[in-house]
This record gives sequence, C-alpha cells and structure tokens, in this order.
Amino acid sequence: MSLRRTLLTTRRILEQLRHDPRTLALLLLVPTALMGLLAWSLTNRPGAFDSVGPKLLGVFPLIVMFLVTSVITLRERTVGTLERLFTLPLTKADFVAGYAIAFGALALVQSVLVSVLSYSWYGLAHQGVPWRISAVALCAGLLGTAFGLALSAVAHTEFQAVQFMPAFILPQLLLCGLVIPVSQLPSALRAVAKVLPMTAAVHAINPLQSNQYYVGQFAILLAYIFAALVAGASTIRRVTK
Repeated sequence: MSLRRTLLTTRRILEQLRHDPRTLALLLLVPTALMGLLAWSLTNRPGAFDSVGPKLLGVFPLIVMFLVTSVITLRERTVGTLERLFTLPLTKADFVAGYAIAFGALALVQSVLVSVLSYSWYGLAHQGVPWRISAVALCAGLLGTAFGLALSAVAHTEFQAVQFMPAFILPQLLLCGLVIPVSQLPSALRAVAKVLPMTAAVHAINPLQSNQYYVGQFAILLAYIFAALVAGASTIRRVTK
C-alpha cells in the first residue's frame, strides 16, 4: 500500500464528484433537508424532535454513504474504469483506502453541516455533547462507505446494489432502537440488535451513559469500519466478469 497512490485515488474520486452535482446534493443537501423536514413536522409536539433528531444524525449518514458508495464503485467496475486502474501499480488496498478517505471527508462535511443546522436553525436541544454527535455521524458515514465498498463486490448491476438497501439497512432500522427501544425487543432479537453497527451509532448518542459506555460504542463502530474495509479490499475483483 502506497500513501501517494492512495491520495491520488482520493483526489480522482473528489474530482469526479465535483463534476457530479446530483451526487453532491444527495450527500450534503438531502440529509440536511430531511432533518429540517422532521423538525418542521414535529413542531406541534414539544420535545419530540429533541428525542428523535439526534438518533437520526447517526442513521442518515450511514444510509446515504452506503447507497452512493456502492453505486459509484459498481459503476466504475461495470464501465471498465476499475479494470484499467488495476493495470497500473495500484493495489486493492490503495483503491479502498482512497475511497474511504474521499468519502470520509464528505462524511465529515455532511456531519458538521447537519449538526450545525440541527442545533441552530432547526432548534435541536439535546443533553448530549454536540461534538460527540458529530463524531457519531462521521463514523456512521465511514461505516456506510465501508459497507458500500464491501457489498458492491457481489452486485452485478447498479439496481442490484440498490437492492441491498432493504436487505441490509431496513432490518437495522427496525432493530437499532430508533423505532422500538432495544430493551423492549424479544430476547432473540435483542441479542441480534446489540451487535448491529447501527445500534452502536444510536446508543453512542444517548446522553445518559458513562464515558466508558461511549468508548465501547465507538469501538464497535470502528471495528465494523475496519472489518468492512478489509472485506472490501479482499472482495474487489481486478477483472470484470
């Protein structure tokens, strides 16, 4: 793995996205608009946005980054870009790390933008520490990027990549504590929910826990990010079949 090749890959991805305003809008504007819509819809329910809003800050980046990364990676493979890149001295690790840095930077911008607007314009009042919620949003964005890279390797079309959304994301949405508290789930589902990455993201925003608890939740998120990036590097094919 070469730092220079990784950074060149990062630069190429960012340059490509700079000329794709629709994808940038999906990455940066859609999450902020959804948070604004949620705040507006809960105007007549005092305290509701303060309860639900922070949890969604850990969910939206994962979903958006997963969708965008999986589709873009698959597109590069199907049009032959990835195959041509691997004729150069570029390793799979360089490619995956470059993607992770590029989309990680976008996830950072996204998390800061959504958090700032939520705590200011949208009127979010939360007992938790704002920078920690932004850190959770960043980790969730990186996690979505990592899983998108890993799962795009088993898809053959962009439609198949999108099909992973209900299979991979929706079960986590139902079990992560966003809809029903994890403690109220049946024992079998509770055991599954406790090891899901989205559950760790939602729990890391809970303002009523100890610092040791937060460290544990961030450790789970980082472990999933590392495992997904390793899986992505190992499953990317050099030759398009």
